[in-house]
Amino acid sequence: MFARRFAQLSTRSIAARSRLMRGGHGEQQFNEPGGYLFDRKPGQKYEEEGWETIYIGGFTIAFALIGLGVYYKPDTRVRTWARQEAERQMREEGDLLEYKRTDYRA
Repeated sequence: MFARRFAQLSTRSIAARSRLMRGGHGEQQFNEPGGYLFDRKPGQKYEEEGWETIYIGGFTIAFALIGLGVYYKPDTRVRTWARQEAERQMREEGDLLEYKRTDYRA
């Protein structure tokens, strides 16, 4: 009894899966390839549309401005602030920020 019930459930799930895969509309539809990329025959010149120049130019300018903004952005890291603060405090106390170079001889 258990085996029969299991077989019924398993065949139902297979049938349901195949119905879902087809979408319930019969056989799958398949368009044969036409052989041309973007429906343009080889040697045919591309004609630009009016919006393409504005679109490409706008994105170029936007990327350039973003790049400049990131390049010149102020350094706001905590480590940089702490170093500047420590150097300021050392100057106020009279400590040396620069040390004399010592040559190491082996």
